[in-house]
Amino acid sequence: MRYLHTMVRVKDLDASLHFYATLFGLEETRRIDNEKGRFTLVFLAAPEDKADATAKGAPCLELTYNWDPEDYTGGRNFGHLAYEVDDIYVTCQKLMDNGVIINRPPRDGHMAFVRSPDGISIEILQKGGGLPAAEPWASMGNTGAW
Repeated sequence: MRYLHTMVRVKDLDASLHFYATLFGLEETRRIDNEKGRFTLVFLAAPEDKADATAKGAPCLELTYNWDPEDYTGGRNFGHLAYEVDDIYVTCQKLMDNGVIINRPPRDGHMAFVRSPDGISIEILQKGGGLPAAEPWASMGNTGAW
């Protein structure tokens, strides 16, 4: 398992970049504009981590800017922790066998979400891309929110 990033939703991308980059000193490593999903992702790393972060080796801060205005309540602005695992199906099965609800099952063999006992959303990503879709995961629905 490897820690990947922490995601924070932001209401004003320019103000957030001013804080995190200009004032705090983090550096942008990559940016994704998703027109279909109407959001922008900006990944930032500490200067000493930037080379590794660019190669997806060091943990980053992911700023998520949703293009449609939204007021974040109940901690929704703090998105999730993300971890990469060797086998997403084995990991999810172990969690489920131990009473953890799989809020967003790995239907695509690539991504799943669970929540910690304190309600922190955790994204689980398959190392190296997705595995072939497999049951029971492929036909499982979402449960709750993540």
